[in-house]
Amino acid sequence: MRSSLKWALVVLTVLYPLVVYATIGRVAPQWLALLMVVLAVVRALIAQEKFWWLAAAGAAVLGLAAWLGNDPLMVKLYPVWVNAVMLAVFGYSLVYPPTVVERLARLQEPDLPASGVRYTRKVTLVWCLFFVLNGAVAAMTALWGSDAVWAFYNGLLAYVLMGCLMGGEWLVRRRVRQPASAD
Repeated sequence: MRSSLKWALVVLTVLYPLVVYATIGRVAPQWLALLMVVLAVVRALIAQEKFWWLAAAGAAVLGLAAWLGNDPLMVKLYPVWVNAVMLAVFGYSLVYPPTVVERLARLQEPDLPASGVRYTRKVTLVWCLFFVLNGAVAAMTALWGSDAVWAFYNGLLAYVLMGCLMGGEWLVRRRVRQPASAD
């Protein structure tokens, strides 16, 4: 049941920009804000991670602003907030290691060598840069782009770019590790 709920939540979260696009102008921003807050709170409840509660708190602030101001922009700024939270989490882990990427790497390789720790630190820096750039583009599409441009970027292109970064890192990691495994 919990696994099904997690997958349903992932699908709804990914579809969020498309739902906003399909309903903006037809549904009051207050109801879109309610959807945004409910998704964020349910994700925080399921994940049981502090940073998802931070994301939910930001969603609540944006939702309240959308509700009180009848402003769909507040609903469109949610991806910007999520990128800011992810940047904070990854950036914090750079200052107070182990990094997020190192923690994930240690799930597969508990005795990660020093070279692996250095590599995961660099990957964490790359993700921080990604969140800065992705958040900036998300903000630009929300502030100056059409609803269609906003939905295309935040509902499709941002996920494609994340996938490309993950896939590219996987290829680099294989290449970096290759000499070590040949010994």
